[in-house]
Amino acid sequence: MGKRKNSANSFGLPKNEDYMFWDSASDNKWSAHYYLARLQELAISMFEWKNLPKPIDWRFIEYMLFFNGQVLYSHDDELGEDIVTQVALSGKLDLYRVPYDRMAYADNGYNRHLDETNSVIIWNNLLRMPTYPAMVFYAKKLYDIDRTIDINVKAQKTPIMILADEDERLALKNVYMQYDGNQPFIFGSRNLGLQDRVQALKTDAPYLADKLFELKKEVWNEALTYLGIYVGTEKKERMLTQESTMNNGAIIASRESRLEMRRECVDKINDMFGTNIEVHYRDINNDIETIGEADFDERGEQI
Repeated sequence: MGKRKNSANSFGLPKNEDYMFWDSASDNKWSAHYYLARLQELAISMFEWKNLPKPIDWRFIEYMLFFNGQVLYSHDDELGEDIVTQVALSGKLDLYRVPYDRMAYADNGYNRHLDETNSVIIWNNLLRMPTYPAMVFYAKKLYDIDRTIDINVKAQKTPIMILADEDERLALKNVYMQYDGNQPFIFGSRNLGLQDRVQALKTDAPYLADKLFELKKEVWNEALTYLGIYVGTEKKERMLTQESTMNNGAIIASRESRLEMRRECVDKINDMFGTNIEVHYRDINNDIETIGEADFDERGEQI
């Protein structure tokens, strides 16, 4: 008996009788990756590093802080230059719980033992934690809402449930594949004979995509607030000055956790190695404290 031949979809996944499961799993995967990649890119591009000694790469610093929460700044006499590497922390802690022993290492096999006298740990935030777990949290929420929107929209196209005998299942799937593919004509043989053995039930799925899209925007804005990125309000109702100030305060607090930690570490680097490094928030908007001040009248209502 010959083996059953399975075709594959565009993602290389098997397209057999369970093709809908695999396509759904693939959509889930790529949707989650999409949102995680977008949030990751925003997080990594938020800070501007100035006067970094060559050839230190600011992107590498932010990339490692995003995923690991820490990197190590030091000077290598053999290379004759300052470097930033990944770091493994060990040994005793000082009074402020900063490890004395640090192992600088890189993916090319570089490694060196250092301590608090010849290196500075750059932390990602006041909690000394990576940003990655929080972005995974938001990416999962976003993809879940996004896929629910897809399902809800799909339900408007096919608001039916088909009931049939098991032996007719394959024939029905083939017909549905043509319908799902938006084919203008669906061809079947005269002896298909399903009219007496098939029953279709309408599910009457309500249209909720618009409400779900608004929910997705709220989650997206929450993620950006976590990163310290200003988000212009899109509410139709009028927003009071107090509400705007509270929102801006949350944004400022979120960004300061990471910015101030970087600045504190940069001050230590400048003192230890005689550099003049600066780090700033890369703000494409106006000063966060002045955003929206001209958009409210004397009664505190949005113009």
